[in-house]
Amino acid sequence: MVAATLRTALTVLALAAVPLTAAAAEPVGVEEAATAQAEMRALIATMQDAWNRGDFEGYMQGFMNPGVVFVSRGRFQDGWQGTLDHYVRDYGGDPARRGELMFSDIEIEMLAEDAAMLVSRYRLTRGARPQDGINTRLMRKVDGRWVIALNHVSSVETPEE
Repeated sequence: MVAATLRTALTVLALAAVPLTAAAAEPVGVEEAATAQAEMRALIATMQDAWNRGDFEGYMQGFMNPGVVFVSRGRFQDGWQGTLDHYVRDYGGDPARRGELMFSDIEIEMLAEDAAMLVSRYRLTRGARPQDGINTRLMRKVDGRWVIALNHVSSVETPEE
């Protein structure tokens, strides 16, 4: 009986909170949301292209500088510069080491006029240690352009092909 009452109370509290959190963000019009989503998709495509040509600084232009929070392999990277250093150290040099990056299944939810959540799959194809995974990103519009403010990577190594 106590468990059922507690479950009911928690359900009521959760349902009561929904309108409050939804009302906290300014609504984004359909046209504005479509434009913002197109800009974010273009940013991700530009980043993918930069990676695939070995331009890690170009890739990093998609991240908030210096304030990006980047989480990968259960660790925080050390901001924008630390993330760039990680990419150069772990993926730089030989194109086979860098591999080919592809983002897919991109889903974007607008949270406010200047904030969105972007979730996508990625695949890093390379001979040694290919990876598949999911990126969860908090996108922010800063100085008129969308950037990644928080990036969380969840990856698995895939068998060599």
